[in-house]
Amino acid sequence: MSKIISDNAGNYVVGVDEAGRGALAGPVVAAAVVFSKEQDISAFRDSKKLSHTQREKIFKKIMNDSFSVGIGVVHHGVIDRINILQATFVAMQKAVEKTGVPSRVILIDGDKTIPGYEQFQKAIIKGDDKVPLISAASIVAKVIRDRIMCGYSKVYSDYGFEQHKGYGTKFHYTCISNSGLSLIHRKSFNTSKQLILFCSSLVMFCQ
Repeated sequence: MSKIISDNAGNYVVGVDEAGRGALAGPVVAAAVVFSKEQDISAFRDSKKLSHTQREKIFKKIMNDSFSVGIGVVHHGVIDRINILQATFVAMQKAVEKTGVPSRVILIDGDKTIPGYEQFQKAIIKGDDKVPLISAASIVAKVIRDRIMCGYSKVYSDYGFEQHKGYGTKFHYTCISNSGLSLIHRKSFNTSKQLILFCSSLVMFCQ
């Protein structure tokens, strides 16, 4: 079903995934992809298993060859206001709506569907590694979010966003320890607690 534009009932099949849900800074980005009938899907897999170069190459093919691609972005301010889970649902719904297709069968990576959304949905655990349509969505979401974070790195040059893309790496925690939180850090995340744990482990390591 994931390789065709529509199912037997005429519903468009849409693959959905997100990037940035676990990051400390920046937006959560969702992508929704509808394949074309003759689209080559042989290279599609979980975006985390691809190199940057591979993702960029496959991203171009997805954008050029797919029947439709929708992208939903929810920024840090909204994440702080409604929490990251709800923000992820909002980003996913935005992405699906932006595909512009009418009746839809939505395949979502993970164990949750979009609450209150009147379309048929199916959550698939590890769908980004099992279903090419969801894999394609994961690649698009990852590439778009990485580009956004690289853009932020030029504005907030003290944080190395171009390297870790806002995730909680040791280098990122060091940057936060030195410079404090930037304007795009998610204030609703308990970054201070994680920073204390990081600093404590660093002290123990240096003893």
